[in-house]
Amino acid sequence: MNHPAPDLGVIQRWMQAVIAHPGGAAAGIAANAAQQLLPLAPEQVEQVVARSQALSGIERLEIYSRAYTARLLECLREEYAVLAGVLGEDLFDSFAIGYLQEFPSRSYTLGQLGADFPRFLAATRPAAEAPPSPQTAQGSASLPPAGWPEFLIDLARLERAVYEVFDGAGTEHAPPLDAARIQDMTAEQQSAARLICAPCLRLLQFEFPINDFFTAARQTAAPAVPSPARTFVALCRRDYVVYRHTLSAVQFDLLCRISAGTALGAAISGAAEALTDAEFAALPAALPTWFHHWTAAGFFVDVR
Repeated sequence: MNHPAPDLGVIQRWMQAVIAHPGGAAAGIAANAAQQLLPLAPEQVEQVVARSQALSGIERLEIYSRAYTARLLECLREEYAVLAGVLGEDLFDSFAIGYLQEFPSRSYTLGQLGADFPRFLAATRPAAEAPPSPQTAQGSASLPPAGWPEFLIDLARLERAVYEVFDGAGTEHAPPLDAARIQDMTAEQQSAARLICAPCLRLLQFEFPINDFFTAARQTAAPAVPSPARTFVALCRRDYVVYRHTLSAVQFDLLCRISAGTALGAAISGAAEALTDAEFAALPAALPTWFHHWTAAGFFVDVR
């Protein structure tokens, strides 16, 4: 008994499931997503995809599958360009292929493709005492003998954050907060005030001086990989340009409290608790300078 030919829409969805499968066309044909649409065995594929003079139906599908994977790898290399430069293309691609198998693309936009890459690197990092792979020597920079997985994760986190800040909501159509609005308040009003942060403000903590390395890597082919040192960075976008601002530990703490909605007086008091006596004594003179810089950089959009 002859079965009716499948609907064109079903064939299109089946081909998408097969071609987009991270294991290749053969694995895609056997996967549940494709089987639910067209329950075909590999030898039956030519009922849907005809062979050519030189290639079988599966071989023709494999060409599209490899091209699809190559495009995804290209997108990841563009998003994580500095990380790819450190690792070298071959080693970066091996990480990226493992990532795509774990986190296949499921969005209509490639903007979401690399969203989980830092988390993947963190989840699959080797033990702390494991030496770097010999393949890392192919990269443009020598990785540190200790802590190299954390360095790569930090770098991936910064590159992803820069991408998200550039692609996300910003303040281009609204002026930043005027510092005079804070300065004109009474001391009591300032203490009770809550600053509203820009939607594009991101506050990041790293175990390496990643911001300096990131800057150097965009200016030279092979910057020296730094030793571990805890650092803090704020990202913010102005006029569609993402700016990276290095922060001290107390500045980072203060901005985190402000972004969480803590009143200004309580945020300053909380951040000051970890200061030495000398740092605490210098804080009142430093605060106006900090807030002048932060308002000029567009960190805040309103005060309430």
